[in-house]
Amino acid sequence: MKTLPLWPGAAPLARGDSPQDIPTLDVYEPFGTTFNDAAVLILPGGGYGILSPQEGEGYAGIFQLWGFKAFVCNYRLGTDGYRHPAMLTDAARALRTVRSLAADHQFDPKKIVIVGSSAGGHLAATLLTKWDDGIPDHPDPIERQSSRPDLGVLSYPVITMREKAESGSRRNLLGENPTPELENLLSAQLHVQASTPSCFIWHTVEDGVVQVEDSLLFAQALRAAGVPFELHCYQYGGHGLGMKDGIPWVQDCLRWLGRHLS
Repeated sequence: MKTLPLWPGAAPLARGDSPQDIPTLDVYEPFGTTFNDAAVLILPGGGYGILSPQEGEGYAGIFQLWGFKAFVCNYRLGTDGYRHPAMLTDAARALRTVRSLAADHQFDPKKIVIVGSSAGGHLAATLLTKWDDGIPDHPDPIERQSSRPDLGVLSYPVITMREKAESGSRRNLLGENPTPELENLLSAQLHVQASTPSCFIWHTVEDGVVQVEDSLLFAQALRAAGVPFELHCYQYGGHGLGMKDGIPWVQDCLRWLGRHLS
């Protein structure tokens, strides 16, 4: 594994020059060959307060086994004084960076999957609904790249920032007293369009931290916009399962990816 800074100098909105002020991208080489022309960008969860290793490096490991070039974005956090839009700025830059590396690393720039869990799922859903095409004449070649993921995989994602939002993620992303306008801006279900990429979504009904209704909200918005998706609601298991406890999402996701990337 090697680590790349997302910007050659200070990141936009940086509060200092300490490690927590420098968003980075961890790069993992593939082991398998099933999807050797695809890449994955992973956004770990952790309530916008930490970055969960099992939802970052842990997820990278399984995608490596499937043949993906895997990238983990270490985005900035609310516990270090950051608020929106710093996190989305980092995620968009990470996606552009991954796309810019396609030729050198021999994967298809139109086969980039974004994966997010919990708060990382919220960040992924936000980018899935707020991507842009890049700036063609920008002096930085990375900024010329589109920030649009080609597919999304959301694990027990935070979706809404409105009245039933997961409180820790909401506070760390938006602050103590966000306006209704800001809550709506960062409620991903309100921004789904026909151009939103196809998604695989999974959640457990027993999740006591992020309610399964978050995933249902996003799936309903995708359905209304005519965006293809696959939704799995498993009965058993608490929050933050990752790949633990025999939840069958891994094989379900592998099958779904095969249909979209083959």
